[in-house]
Amino acid sequence: MPPFRRRYRYVGPPDLLKRRASDLDVVELTSQTAIAGWLDRRDPGELDEPFTFVVTADGYLRLAARRSEHVHCAGGQQVLAAGEISFARADHQVRVSEVSNQSTGYCPDPDSWPAVAEALDRAGLDRPPGFTSEVIFRRCPACQARNIVHDAQFLCAICDAALPADWNFSDGDQG
Repeated sequence: MPPFRRRYRYVGPPDLLKRRASDLDVVELTSQTAIAGWLDRRDPGELDEPFTFVVTADGYLRLAARRSEHVHCAGGQQVLAAGEISFARADHQVRVSEVSNQSTGYCPDPDSWPAVAEALDRAGLDRPPGFTSEVIFRRCPACQARNIVHDAQFLCAICDAALPADWNFSDGDQG
């Protein structure tokens, strides 16, 4: 792993951070066998939706059901990446079919992809070359709202203020 990776802290609603999901079924993805076993225990309907994932500060991918909050999947800790992920099976192998950085709780930048790629490679999973869907998050400097940038329009959805070109959710808490 490179010596520096941005660590994303939770930036979502504070009330979610205070709640703990004690019954959350989370798996740390370490191998094909681990992910296949975890997927086998899912309700069939659950397999039709992407799963919540985070990459922990030590570089491992953790998974939870989609309706789970990223902050709970991460145990409230900082992460190297967060988003949603889908899997497909072929010839008794699991592969990643789709992966995004969609997490409004951590608002990770698309540059978090290398951490995801390394975690998937470590587990021996075939994967796409990058996020199949990238989300650009920015905090509004005027009203502090979390925003998703659509169609390269860097304007706040709440107050119409200009959003910065660079990711701006951290004040030096990187690393």
